[in-house]
Amino acid sequence: MINLTRDLITTVYIALQTITALFGGYQIVFSFFGLLYRTIPIVHPPQKRFAVLVAAHNEEAVIAPLLDNLQQLDYPKELYDVYVIADNCTDQTAVISRQHGAIVAERHTTRERGKGFAIRWMLNQLNLFDVPYDAVVMFDADNLVSQNFLKVMNNRLMAGKKVVQGYLDSKNPFDSWVTVSMAISYWYTNRMWQLARRNLGLSCALGGTGLCIDMQLLKTLGWDATGLAEDTEFGAKCVGMGIYPEWAHEARVYDEKPVTITASLRQRLRWMQGHFSCAETYAGSLIAKSIRERNLAKFDAAVYLFQPASFIIVFLTGIMLYLQLTAHTTNPILAGMTQLFPTWFWLLVNIFILLQIPLALFLERVNWVGYLGIPLFPFFLLTWFPVTVVALFTRHNKTWVHTRHSRAISLEEMKNR
Repeated sequence: MINLTRDLITTVYIALQTITALFGGYQIVFSFFGLLYRTIPIVHPPQKRFAVLVAAHNEEAVIAPLLDNLQQLDYPKELYDVYVIADNCTDQTAVISRQHGAIVAERHTTRERGKGFAIRWMLNQLNLFDVPYDAVVMFDADNLVSQNFLKVMNNRLMAGKKVVQGYLDSKNPFDSWVTVSMAISYWYTNRMWQLARRNLGLSCALGGTGLCIDMQLLKTLGWDATGLAEDTEFGAKCVGMGIYPEWAHEARVYDEKPVTITASLRQRLRWMQGHFSCAETYAGSLIAKSIRERNLAKFDAAVYLFQPASFIIVFLTGIMLYLQLTAHTTNPILAGMTQLFPTWFWLLVNIFILLQIPLALFLERVNWVGYLGIPLFPFFLLTWFPVTVVALFTRHNKTWVHTRHSRAISLEEMKNR
């Protein structure tokens, strides 16, 4: 019985070592391309006309600062309109939005609830208007936006890009250990994943907000991304068709992160359920196309679908190193486990990955307070595992759960904190 148990554990361990080594090594190699950042200059004058969509469900507490922010963008006012999708709201979201200059479209339905469905409904409404929009930009009601946002999007669209993702930053990074941990994961991913792929000419991962899409492309593809991770779903569909979303490091969106661990777990569970559902639908076809076409961009997009959160690899490599060093002393069953990779390999992988986190913060010029969150980050990584496991087995759950927001601060107040 002991031998059978040892063989089973060894098999699982070898598989885990292999997967972790491949993903860890893959990400380390690619992350080196995120060290260099060159600003893409604005060479095209404002020309594109934007429909700016703000999806909102009971967001009376936070939506006013965003709408005021959007009215002050460094872009000709006649070239963009702000629409608020008041989706099944039972509060004053619609009233406040009108007071702050937005065009409000109220949606009431007991079916097809959730952000993806609300966006699809709004896009159908836009088709009824006699306004020649060139592109759609999407934000969440709790966001704040850098003033150059539309200028950058116009520049990328004029350069021929069809889908552009803005930089995803945090509005409240220092509210709690949870928010600073989420902020660290975004700063790290923005630099070492997203920017690296822009430098390599690969597709970035879409983030659900700060997203710009060419209107003609939307009319061609339609919007059927109505799952719990509509951003990942739309991105996978685009890459499969040879349209690679572009990362705009220069245009920032500031998103409110949940303050408590309970709220964060609930939000991340929804993300991961949607992510696994997308992986089930698109990963196989992306891998097949990448092999058939010898296309690195499609393979890389498939890797992202298989890897629910890139920074989980940071923790997995640490586990590998710990087991490598202690397995022979902690349990007689573990003592015979095959060490597929030598200890020095895991040591080097850990050093490379762990050094990337403070390096990413340094390169992104993060406030020194952010570095104080690094010792807490491993504890936050631990919380991803129950989320990921539960999400895997509940990936067909389509129930959308609203994340409550309460941080109503202006862009200037945020910058001066």
